[in-house]
Amino acid sequence: MLHGARIWADGAWAGSFLTVTDGRIGVLGEGDHRSYVGPSTEIRDLGGAWVLPGFQDAHVHPVQAGTEMNACDLSPGHDADSYVGLVARYAAAHLDVHWILGGGWSMEAFPGGTPTADRLDAVVADRPVYLPNRDHHSAWVSSAALELAGISAATPDPVDGRIERDGSGRPTGTLHEGAMDLVGRLVPAPTDEQLMLGLLTAQEHLHSLGITGWQDALVGTGLGMADTLETYLAAAGVGRLTAKVVGALWWDRERGVEQVPELLARRDAARTGRFQATSVKIMQDGVCETYTAAMIDPYLDRHGHATDNHGLSFIAAPDLAAYVTALDAHDFQVHVHALGDRAVRDSLDAVQRAIARNGRRGNRHHLAHVQVVAAEDVPRFAALDVTVNAQPLWACRDDQMDDLTLPFLSPPARRQQYVFRSLIDAGARIVFGSDWPVSSPDPFAGMHVAVNRIAPGDGRGPLLAEQAMTVPEAIDAYTAGSSWINGSEASTGTIRPGHAADLAVIDRDVLAIDPTEIVDVQVLQTWVDGVQVFGR
Repeated sequence: MLHGARIWADGAWAGSFLTVTDGRIGVLGEGDHRSYVGPSTEIRDLGGAWVLPGFQDAHVHPVQAGTEMNACDLSPGHDADSYVGLVARYAAAHLDVHWILGGGWSMEAFPGGTPTADRLDAVVADRPVYLPNRDHHSAWVSSAALELAGISAATPDPVDGRIERDGSGRPTGTLHEGAMDLVGRLVPAPTDEQLMLGLLTAQEHLHSLGITGWQDALVGTGLGMADTLETYLAAAGVGRLTAKVVGALWWDRERGVEQVPELLARRDAARTGRFQATSVKIMQDGVCETYTAAMIDPYLDRHGHATDNHGLSFIAAPDLAAYVTALDAHDFQVHVHALGDRAVRDSLDAVQRAIARNGRRGNRHHLAHVQVVAAEDVPRFAALDVTVNAQPLWACRDDQMDDLTLPFLSPPARRQQYVFRSLIDAGARIVFGSDWPVSSPDPFAGMHVAVNRIAPGDGRGPLLAEQAMTVPEAIDAYTAGSSWINGSEASTGTIRPGHAADLAVIDRDVLAIDPTEIVDVQVLQTWVDGVQVFGR
């Protein structure tokens, strides 16, 4: 029994105690709890804390994040010099490591968002270095890595990426999108032991933030990542996976519908313990900061003039529609990376095509990131029952937004960024994820931005303040909403009798505090199926 608390149920604080039997909530009550105490009852007094449903991250890359945390982790850095210092210290402490791997740098730390090889060469001249940035759409590489890959001024850009170059055409040390693979394919694959340690490291961190489940947004060999399906199955098979996880199987964009039988076989094999792989991830475009998000209007140059660049569609719109239709027919959920407004429109068109061919099968398709949505496409989410899988921490002004995004978007696109309020008012369902290690997985940091539209600790004004959400809406997006997208709403996402005791115990009333203090809320305990998996 947990008592001495305020418990969030059905959108309000309702109850001061709850009982748990065999991992399920029995009684949710108010006042005197003693009549529910038996001789073998374990009693926990929460001392006036507040209890929310356990959070679920609807779009995250935990094994990758944990593996990077255990390697050359740049996420603690904040500028170019601190990143170089972290690389230098890691290299000095790991003289037996041939490749320097890890990642986590931010584009705004470098002029134009593009770090150069010479900064790495100054501290690691004898070994190749390959460090993806936080969003994994670009990589910072050393001269030794460029040389090993045979990348020179004569190397053409791949069709799905770009090599940053100087005025003479010489590669400078940053690779975008598909160009990352020119070096990434040479990087030694992580061992099974490293992948397992990465998963467990990440799980521990996510539990410390009140997260009890997630959807892994890339299970397969995509974007230079190792296939983690066997890692999850191994952990789940022996009870080491304490979180509840849905895996989104990777769609190989170099292939077509012939891969569907393989995905079906992987789905059938992936039903062990708390893990299942019922979703398929399709990556449709890139990101605005590298001008690879697929846009309706062209990007602008540094003088505000329109260019001929509309970004990248990794899959042609007719092919995307065919693939979504085929997956929907086999009752896969489709999870599409669609960041630019053209990618969003093409993805909505694809779902519309699937409905026309297959009928409404209730497969809960969702579009991730959804940074820019054309105004005329906003009502289509509700009409097509497509969920918005948003990363709320991005919906603010920061250096990356002010320096690398806003100046290069058309005026209509600038006005349609992260339009949460417009989508909700149009009847759309919004669920929240972090895309960690791209950004912090802390749900309260994400809620802070969703409600305030201001980055924590940033003195700049809000980004489109009229698009803000309420605190209960933000809580719902991280709990009941993300539970629904993972297909577990019958047992998780809300606190009610019969549901799993998946709980996040927090240190203050998130409704009563000033909204600008939401980021300061701390998780005190995390419970999964009535078992405490974290305690501060």
